[in-house]
Amino acid sequence: MTDKLKVPKAMQPVFETVAGIIDEFCRKHLNEEYSQVSRELAAALCRKRPSPLAKGKPEQWACACVYVIGSANFLHDKTQTPHLPLGKLCELFGIGKSTATTKARSIEKLMGISYLNPHWSLPSKLEDNPLVWMLTVNGFAVDIRNAPLELQEEAFQRGLIPFVPVKK
Repeated sequence: MTDKLKVPKAMQPVFETVAGIIDEFCRKHLNEEYSQVSRELAAALCRKRPSPLAKGKPEQWACACVYVIGSANFLHDKTQTPHLPLGKLCELFGIGKSTATTKARSIEKLMGISYLNPHWSLPSKLEDNPLVWMLTVNGFAVDIRNAPLELQEEAFQRGLIPFVPVKK
């Protein structure tokens, strides 16, 4: 288990239930990337004190986690693969759109998640996400992909970017 999936012992049963629902849904309708990032979100929510997942139905939280990750990665956009309208996502989970949206908005607010959030982007979308590569250098916003290799390597070593672009 990666650090991103570690949860407090008291929340382990809840996490396993929610993660199982997420895995099953993503296996049927999306892909492994959505499953992984949605599980990471569920684990992060389990680590919050108090955890919002301690109350409510696991199915609703699983739906909300996938909804948030889908929203942040434009799952609803027809040009994306996979593509799934968020209303259809709720329907496939068997959760009312109003319930899912309410829980999703509370997650977004609690975790600070918005469109193109680098921490919640699918791995396959990181390279094309401009927010991943924008760093502040001496008070100026710089696209690190245009910087010399040495600066890219330093940014990677400091954990500011997920990989060195020119080495990929």
